[in-house]
Amino acid sequence: MTGQAFVTLATNDSYAKGAMVLGVCLRNHETSRNLAVLIGDDVSQPCRSVLSQIFDEVCEVSVLDSGDAARLAMMKRPELGVTFTKLHCWSLTHYSKCVFMDADTLVLCNIDELFEREELSAAPDPGWPDCFNTGVFVFQPSKETYSRLLNACKEHGSFDGGDQGVLNSYFSDWATADIAKHLPFIYNLSSVSIYTYLPAFRHFGRSAKVIHFLGEKKPWDYEHVGDDDGEDEECSSESEQCRSSSQYPDYVQQWWSVFKSSVLPLLPEEHAHPLSDTPSVEQESVYVEAARMEECVHLPAPQTSSQDRKQKWEQGDADYLGEDSFTHIERKLDSFLK
Repeated sequence: MTGQAFVTLATNDSYAKGAMVLGVCLRNHETSRNLAVLIGDDVSQPCRSVLSQIFDEVCEVSVLDSGDAARLAMMKRPELGVTFTKLHCWSLTHYSKCVFMDADTLVLCNIDELFEREELSAAPDPGWPDCFNTGVFVFQPSKETYSRLLNACKEHGSFDGGDQGVLNSYFSDWATADIAKHLPFIYNLSSVSIYTYLPAFRHFGRSAKVIHFLGEKKPWDYEHVGDDDGEDEECSSESEQCRSSSQYPDYVQQWWSVFKSSVLPLLPEEHAHPLSDTPSVEQESVYVEAARMEECVHLPAPQTSSQDRKQKWEQGDADYLGEDSFTHIERKLDSFLK
């Protein structure tokens, strides 16, 4: 199936490490398709070298920016402007069909069946289900579509300042035209939904295939402190090894397990630390629900007021791995009940 590929994007070293974990998981789950990664100028040479060991194709592309500061400010995500760079994936015309996956996704099992879908197939966005989420989608590379998308960006911009807005405007009939193009949510399961819609996760979560770490904080933004006694299991070809028996699986821990076992040995020491490129704030230790054992993760200390936290909840941007984690919510409820 050399004419088909999984495609991802890395615009800096942090997202490059996310892409490395994604590529390793796809390999470990024995995909029969090629792996391609688009990279920007800010990806360092050591990271490029590691990407070339994991991916079949590493394509350097120019970084596109929406420049739509007003709309991005509404979302409080100024970094999303460069996600326009994702549109370059339509220029990969040496492939007949591709599946794009954001670098902040974690694959839990073989998902090659996605190539049976047609363009544009995607899962609904948890924040506005009549829109599709652009973290995972099936597409057909085309010079014509690529040109039209770039023109749409120039003429109309994006209603949210990022790639999701422009792609939903371009493929505007996704919500109504063909239900076959609606991917099940398990192919792009927002990790936020585990906490915000727990009953559904309890019912459907065991079937999850792809976890998407939506939001500002990514797995590489947390400093993992875990046991090195071999208990952590790396993603493998047997899907059950990548799932927790707990009803609250720690997918961040699973990401770290793959990073430590399969990516870290490939990186030079000075590039091995996976923390974000952006300056971090003061950190504190909090305990999170573990998949198979108790463990500790260092998270950035919350610096927001109660009003700001309320607004983030209403916008679907709760700090579900920190102050708003299920463990903290449960502890607070217990204190009230007692």
